[in-house]
Amino acid sequence: MTTDLSNADRLRAAGLRVTQPRIVVMDVVHSHPHVDTDTVFTLARTVLPAVSRQAIYDVLDAVTAVGLMRRIQPAGHVARYEMRVGDNHHHVVCRSCGLISDADCALGEAPCLTPSHSHGFVVDEAEVTFWGFCPDCATRS
Repeated sequence: MTTDLSNADRLRAAGLRVTQPRIVVMDVVHSHPHVDTDTVFTLARTVLPAVSRQAIYDVLDAVTAVGLMRRIQPAGHVARYEMRVGDNHHHVVCRSCGLISDADCALGEAPCLTPSHSHGFVVDEAEVTFWGFCPDCATRS
């Protein structure tokens, strides 16, 4: 079992019990940014062979709900998870192979949280997705 005390501390601080599946899932997502659910399940089972798919879904839901993990789902793609939360970063997605990379905000602050008209909404998050072709796919074209 991975004994990542910082993940255990983060779980406690978020009011969640520290369990092996939660630690393992957080370790997997930390090591594989933008990982999909099936890959989380496969990698988690290498450490916890008896863990169920439902347990993985439950962990992903729980840690995402308290803000320890972020769920992203670019249009036309499966959900992906990342541990990078609480900052103002965006994503760039390859139209060909689906590779996802982080893209820091060029302005450094959160201008995306100031829409031209909020229609009364209290905006707390904005998602910006840049689309294009990764270097490998661009070279092949």
